[in-house]
Amino acid sequence: MNQHPFRLGFLASGGGSSARAIVEAIAAGLPAEARVLVSNRRDAPALVWAAEAGLATQVIPTLPDPDAADTALADALTAHGVNLVILSGYLRKLGPVTLERFAGHILNVHPGPLPEFGGAGMYGSRVHHAVLAAGLTASAIVIHVVDGDYDQGPEVARMVVPVRPGDTAADLEARVRAAEPAFFVETVSAVVAGKLPAVI
Repeated sequence: MNQHPFRLGFLASGGGSSARAIVEAIAAGLPAEARVLVSNRRDAPALVWAAEAGLATQVIPTLPDPDAADTALADALTAHGVNLVILSGYLRKLGPVTLERFAGHILNVHPGPLPEFGGAGMYGSRVHHAVLAAGLTASAIVIHVVDGDYDQGPEVARMVVPVRPGDTAADLEARVRAAEPAFFVETVSAVVAGKLPAVI
């Protein structure tokens, strides 16, 4: 069987909304293959929709042995022929085995401007609170290559998200969340089309 040049694996700890949007885009004609979705949580809603979409699923808890989990994750992605890894709300730092094996081939979405609003502990509502506290008139969604440091890998694509007068952190978070899936689809489409060749 001929393998498609873009074979995607997804990592999600929750609902995996961006992963789901990409899988749906592939079903609608985006020229790539969705191979597997892996979660560190057995109760992750992403496992349900992924299975319903006919995608292979696997649960690899990162505790109590992160090193073993790292190897298991790298091996699972390799076994499914993955060559582009998509993080969609995966709330665990990747280990050295996975990072080395897929170096330059792992994409993450961050819900705020980088590098200013990234790093350890900067996720979810914390990012939006920090953006508002800084008095910014615009936030951003940033898709970047994952390396060994939180949110420090090379930026691939950025979308500006306006901060509106009177916004709460919840307001901003809702606006960012609503825009993330389509923006990730747009970015992966650009990668597949060769417009972002440095990614893979």
